Amino acid sequence: MHHGIEFRNISKRYGTHAQAPLVVQDISFEVPPGTLTTILGPSGCGKTTTLRMLAGLESPTSGQIFIDGRDVTTLGPCERNLSMMFQSYALFPHMDVLANVGYGLKMSGVAKDETRRRAQEVLRSVGLVGFDARLPSELSGGQQQRVALARALVLEPAVLLFDEPLSNLDARLRREMREEIRSLQQRLQLTVAYVTHDQSEALAVSDHIIVMQEGRIAQRGTPQELYERPGSEFVAGFMGEALLFDATAQEDGSVALGPLALQPAIRVRPGAVKVAVRPEAWLIHRDGAGLAAKLVKSAYLGSVYEYSFDTELGRVLVVSPDVSERLHGGQAVGLSLAGHGVSVVPAR
Repeated sequence: MHHGIEFRNISKRYGTHAQAPLVVQDISFEVPPGTLTTILGPSGCGKTTTLRMLAGLESPTSGQIFIDGRDVTTLGPCERNLSMMFQSYALFPHMDVLANVGYGLKMSGVAKDETRRRAQEVLRSVGLVGFDARLPSELSGGQQQRVALARALVLEPAVLLFDEPLSNLDARLRREMREEIRSLQQRLQLTVAYVTHDQSEALAVSDHIIVMQEGRIAQRGTPQELYERPGSEFVAGFMGEALLFDATAQEDGSVALGPLALQPAIRVRPGAVKVAVRPEAWLIHRDGAGLAAKLVKSAYLGSVYEYSFDTELGRVLVVSPDVSERLHGGQAVGLSLAGHGVSVVPAR
């Protein structure tokens, strides 16, 4: 029975002084076997430190780390049966693709023919047949990424770690590679811990997402849970550019947002709340129904218009898929809310 990854009450402080700040504060989580869990958060939240402790590159100040049910807290990186992929890929420039992929096996004393066979097999699984003799400099960024992935996979690790693996790629290639990573992970049933600060990447690749804030876990759940039911202002703001508005929960369970009445999916206690609204959740009414709004700015983005309106709630950002008829500066319209992209967050 595989156990995947488990972090138990892990804390990390840099420096030996008892007053030194904790970079990671008493976090516990599991990555079930065969799943991909993303640790998501802004820079400085502790996510890379968490991954480095998992890899054995850093030691926790307190707590325990288990991989496949084995306590690895005090073991070095080589004894942990895992592979890590960095942003830089770290390929050997003077070695061809086959030698790069087989390097780890060669160092582990695997016979030459066996190394070659296994390296070719794993290159086939990442779609690089016929690239054996190429040098890294002759490959595109996406192909280098696949070689780095093949080199990690050939060791058949229990766990694969990714540290911001796509941050060096352009937008189109990023989208392609994240699909590639996700489909490989599912096809080969890999157990993956993945670190990123990009929430759209996290939504696209993950079974579970752990959002970190200042060394703690702010919230965890499936991509859908975090997007549709953020548990705090921080998570709402981080998952999809939501704007937060002050609102009031009524006795009957509805929430009053200015002149608009919302029916939240989960009932909240009466009193002050915040409503997180994503730009795509607003509907525009040219007849002025709903929340009165005056257009301040507009931008054409190809498939959508991005509008800024002034309203009694303050500035509202709206992304509208209706590109056939553009609104004009100063135009008065009404705004209402669709059922999706709106969540009620308890006020602090």
